[in-house]
Amino acid sequence: MIAGIEGIVEGFGNDYILIKVGGIYFHVLVASPASHGSIGERIHLHTSLKLRENFIAIYGFSSQEELELFETLISVSGVGPKAALAMLAAIPLTKLVLSIMSGDITTLMQIPGVGKKMASRLILELKGKLDRWHIDADVSSIIAPDGEVMAALKSLGYTTAEATAAIAAIPASTDLGLEDKIKISLQHLGNA
Repeated sequence: MIAGIEGIVEGFGNDYILIKVGGIYFHVLVASPASHGSIGERIHLHTSLKLRENFIAIYGFSSQEELELFETLISVSGVGPKAALAMLAAIPLTKLVLSIMSGDITTLMQIPGVGKKMASRLILELKGKLDRWHIDADVSSIIAPDGEVMAALKSLGYTTAEATAAIAAIPASTDLGLEDKIKISLQHLGNA
């Protein structure tokens, strides 16, 4: 297993970086090549090695957290490494995690290649698996449709994980007002 690569950036492609380590050049697939330094710069990437029958690939990430989310995403049936990289490239890591935790299908469907079925599968299969992330970002700006509900629940002393789970219990109906959404969320928290 290759857990990381440190070397000199030798080139970029649409979805990869070419890194020189000693006299060996590694083709490392990444979410956003341009965000990983410039040619001639020394970089370090956390990596995941994937073997297929006729293909060996190294996927690189700027942080351990990003690598862990990648591994979590590919654990979902129907999500391969290429789709997981596309998700990480499309929206910020925090927004992706919060969208999955809160059941925000609309945000997930904005990712190229993710339809309603895939978004639903991500939410269903990863429900409860992302609690360890303990994201304390300003979620009201991250999850726009239910940001006010999140802010209200957090002001009442609930954690981000508790509030996110409660928001996921709100029916997808657009007829609900803010007070109704908060009421449903509090009922869910009372039953938990």
